Amino acid sequence: MSNINYQLNHLRELESESIFVLREVAAQFENPVLLFSGGKDSILMVHLAVKAFYPARIPFTLLHVDTGHNFQEALDYRDALVEKTGAKLVVGSVQEAIDSGLVREETGFNATRNYLQTAVLLKSLEDGKYDAALGGGRRDEEKARAKERFFSHRDEFGQWDPKNQRPELWNLFNGRKQYGEHFRIFPISNWTELDVWQYLAMEKVELPSLYFAHEREVLHRDGMLLATEGGLIPVRPEEKVEKLMVRCRTIGDITTTGVWRSEASNLEDIIAEVSMARQTERGGRADDKRSETAMEDRKKQGYF
Repeated sequence: MSNINYQLNHLRELESESIFVLREVAAQFENPVLLFSGGKDSILMVHLAVKAFYPARIPFTLLHVDTGHNFQEALDYRDALVEKTGAKLVVGSVQEAIDSGLVREETGFNATRNYLQTAVLLKSLEDGKYDAALGGGRRDEEKARAKERFFSHRDEFGQWDPKNQRPELWNLFNGRKQYGEHFRIFPISNWTELDVWQYLAMEKVELPSLYFAHEREVLHRDGMLLATEGGLIPVRPEEKVEKLMVRCRTIGDITTTGVWRSEASNLEDIIAEVSMARQTERGGRADDKRSETAMEDRKKQGYF
């Protein structure tokens, strides 16, 4: 009698579901693109895509919207991953959009380029004539992301109507669209932050050093710790810059990404830390603190 065990743990079930969605995208759309930020969720997406289509290369171009204010570690990781996987990389530049007059840069102590990404993303999708954009959004991150479905329709202006989404019965996904419209696809919607870390540890996936505890110069502002490197965040006279052991739980633009006090130097430490955390993952993101509906407002306009 065979001793083969066909039971899947919850991580393998999530993996199987996500790979099914990725293959559906490849089957239903003509020109999909995978949005890549250098954060753990988009790294997970690339890892799943590699497994979904192995031994072939992943059939998705990677699109990175570069604010010009990214952590250098994230850019270095991006370039190494592209070389390793052989994937095609397209970069949408916020700096070029500012220089051309497409968007206007904010000024002041709280200035950020985060909001400028939307126009660059939409232009990049239009220029590339992409009909589906795969994103690493998860329902547990933020209440607006909890309203998304696997296949989320966007109109010809890239806008999202959360009250007008198509039903997804069983595993039936409807990718029909009019000319000029596209879909945002979220294959890891059902994963939690802890699931992601446990899976990355199980699969021994390499990650940017930003995720592990290290010394960095930071300042305290509005309940967050913000990295001060590059002089991108003007320091108010009453604020003090100090060097602390910190790490990132989520990675974005330097001006919006809060870092956390931590001693976690490996994935096992991070899993233990996340398991005990009382604050949400995006509780350290300045872009989510601008208003109660900040994320939903941005998503309606075409944000990730």
